[in-house]
Amino acid sequence: MRYIIIGAGAVGGTIGGRLAEGGHDVVLVARGAHLDAIRRDGLRLISPGGATTLPIPAVAGPEELDLRTDDVLVLAVKTQDTTAILNAWAPRPVTGGGTAADLLPLVCAQNAVENERLALRLFRRVYGMCVWLPALHLEPGTVASHGAPLSGMLTLGRYPDGTDETIERIAADLRGSMFAAPVVPDVMHWKYAKLLGNLGNAHQAICGTGPGWEPLMERLLAEGRAALAAAGIACTSAEEERRTRGDQVNETAVAGVDRPGGSSWQSLAKGSGSIEADYLNGEIVLLGRLHGVPTPANETVRRIANEFARERRSPGSMTVSALLKLVEEEAATGR
Repeated sequence: MRYIIIGAGAVGGTIGGRLAEGGHDVVLVARGAHLDAIRRDGLRLISPGGATTLPIPAVAGPEELDLRTDDVLVLAVKTQDTTAILNAWAPRPVTGGGTAADLLPLVCAQNAVENERLALRLFRRVYGMCVWLPALHLEPGTVASHGAPLSGMLTLGRYPDGTDETIERIAADLRGSMFAAPVVPDVMHWKYAKLLGNLGNAHQAICGTGPGWEPLMERLLAEGRAALAAAGIACTSAEEERRTRGDQVNETAVAGVDRPGGSSWQSLAKGSGSIEADYLNGEIVLLGRLHGVPTPANETVRRIANEFARERRSPGSMTVSALLKLVEEEAATGR
């Protein structure tokens, strides 16, 4: 199997780098200065065990690659970029006849729960991956993996449910490449549980990791649980996730590389102009509107996070008290 990692940032770069270290055939898909650096120097992967440079082939898109029947597409972009990526890759021809959408498995190695639905509109064989992988990508050509002793836990399953031989083979390759990779028949239950945990991403990006964030996080989670319950959506418990991960993956210091925040924080730090809040907090807002559950805290952090991204404001530049005040104002309107 050849793994085509579409989006070689923190998550995709770590997955692709570890698979390549494990002896697997890997192609990275990147853009801009990151692509240039990987093509010129290779991917520099830094971890608690040290740094290594991996000479992995890199391309800008599907037009630079001849797709094969043994290819696996691993989608590791933010959800706001998913539709454009799917439209670019789905119609590409595969050697011997047919298209990527008809023939190739596509694994959504992404936060949020919308990606798999978007993918299944085009691709016949879609798989979910619940990603627990502490990593950082801010410097072109470099990815820092902060997980130890394994780099991450990647829970896998077919979408909308079930398992098959393909996902078992992918999981086996990941297990041989420094990942825990349980295969489950209900992967979306895991991804909805991860969604709840990701509701704090936006407020971390807006306010940073200083003190006083707990009351806001409690409100975000309470709204999230209420919205999921109203929609009849089940998810795994935090206890089950911790029990499954155990001591296999712990966020660990990497010499010379701090990790000040998660994926949303990194989007603001890089000045990317977009953020995934519409598909994290926004998912709870959507469910709330569909099922009559008020979600003012999630609506507020979703809106402010998008303002930060559009205006390219620095992460952590609003106080928690200021954000809480905006949440209270939103709640007072009864929306």
